[in-house]
Amino acid sequence: MSKDIRVIAETDEILALDKPAGLIVHSDGRTRESSLAAWIAKEYPELASVGESWISPQGEHVPLAGVVHRLDRTTSGIILVAKTQDAYTYLKNEFKERRVEKIYRAFVYGHMGAAEGKIVAEIARSSEPPKRWYARVCEEKDRRAAIIEWRLLKHLTDPATGESASYVEVQPKTGRTHQIRVHLASISHPIVADHLYASDREPILGFKRPALHAYSISLMLKGEKATFVAPLPDDFKHARAEEVW
Repeated sequence: MSKDIRVIAETDEILALDKPAGLIVHSDGRTRESSLAAWIAKEYPELASVGESWISPQGEHVPLAGVVHRLDRTTSGIILVAKTQDAYTYLKNEFKERRVEKIYRAFVYGHMGAAEGKIVAEIARSSEPPKRWYARVCEEKDRRAAIIEWRLLKHLTDPATGESASYVEVQPKTGRTHQIRVHLASISHPIVADHLYASDREPILGFKRPALHAYSISLMLKGEKATFVAPLPDDFKHARAEEVW
């Protein structure tokens, strides 16, 4: 799967990579498998020591090879990697201060009832397995508040089942574990084929993994706004082609 990693852009300071669905960003400390961080360390050995190490529950120090942020294993799309320690520090701070604009594309179950919307809710962890998260409504000023804004791109219907779906663009304003997936599920529009948050729904539109793609990232680099885009993967193209747009 590592062969499917694509370099979207490269400068002296950063790499913008397109991560395929199914590939973990870094080792979880429990299993030995291919990861984005391992690929970076192999292809760019000078980046092996850039950034920080993640300490696994087993106490293992896992090098991140310049990786600044993460995507779920099942999510495809854009990842930024720092090539120098200075770039790593800068990017980490930009994410922390919420100056990085991230845009995702997703297919969700059901027809959205509005053209756009905003969800504000804390992402809390369940106490029972399997490990999952749930939304707890809170005020936007709450320091624990997680926020996303969404925009409807298209209503559509699965040609095989007749089930309704929506193609949406999502912009997270905060970065929490499973944030987009949990928030959309909380308004009864879970992501298509999401095994955790739509486990009682049959996959539609041909998806075999949660239909979520990190489409673009925009931020300031050397005083100018830079935008990096990860083209839609094949399963997204297939889902779009199934419907008359």
